[in-house]
Amino acid sequence: MAIRISRVLQSSKQLLKSFSHSSNNADVPKGYLAVYVGERMQKKRFVVPLTYLSHPCFQKLLRKAEEEFGFDHPMGGLTIPCTEQIFIDLASRLRT
Repeated sequence: MAIRISRVLQSSKQLLKSFSHSSNNADVPKGYLAVYVGERMQKKRFVVPLTYLSHPCFQKLLRKAEEEFGFDHPMGGLTIPCTEQIFIDLASRLRT
């Protein structure tokens, strides 16, 4: 079972990295949203499905972002204040 979970996490990381693009919003496919994840100055850009917005766990992250940044996101896009690993773990759970 640990091997299966490890494979799911690895495939989720690869999926998220494959959606990781330059900072130009023109490369976000229809039905997806670009978000910046990370703490302090080391943020990474991910492109996630819009369906994530309706999930309670993702909404909790959005509320945390609102508390920390309000509507002034320093990266010019939606910035989520959590570690990259937490975000990847959450995304892997939302994907299943």
